Amino acid sequence: MTRFTDQVETVLRASGWAPGHRDVQRARHWGLTLSAWASPAGHQHTFSPKASVALAEFGGLTVHQDGPGVDVARTTFTLDPELALPTWLTLRGLGAALNVGLFPLGVEDDGVSTLAIDTTGRVFALDHTAEWLLGRTIEEALTTLVLGRAPRRVHADGTV
Repeated sequence: MTRFTDQVETVLRASGWAPGHRDVQRARHWGLTLSAWASPAGHQHTFSPKASVALAEFGGLTVHQDGPGVDVARTTFTLDPELALPTWLTLRGLGAALNVGLFPLGVEDDGVSTLAIDTTGRVFALDHTAEWLLGRTIEEALTTLVLGRAPRRVHADGTV
């Protein structure tokens, strides 16, 4: 059984991803850098093993795309947590509703949306309209983004 459909794997490979690729040092660097950064109020990002694994394999990946998707328009996204560094307050709010820690993964649509992963591995998009569950795993989230599938809205009480 493969992790991705042929279509999703083709897009990821064309964007520079290769199965089995792991850059643990870069993931560790991001974890240390972003966890060490604190807001004026002392809030910090929560680096977890799930964030480390996702960033080791997919960190640095930019998928350039546009046009119609299965349900919604497909947009470019970049998996680089430093692009979402100042999102501690936003991620803290969602994390409180979900009762988990969150770590930024990157951005979608040139920063219109922040991508984040929680300590259980679920991936979210946060924008000016709402918070959205992209997938329960990094693989589901990448499939949602690449194919332009509709994400599920996260309600104020943390339910999806």
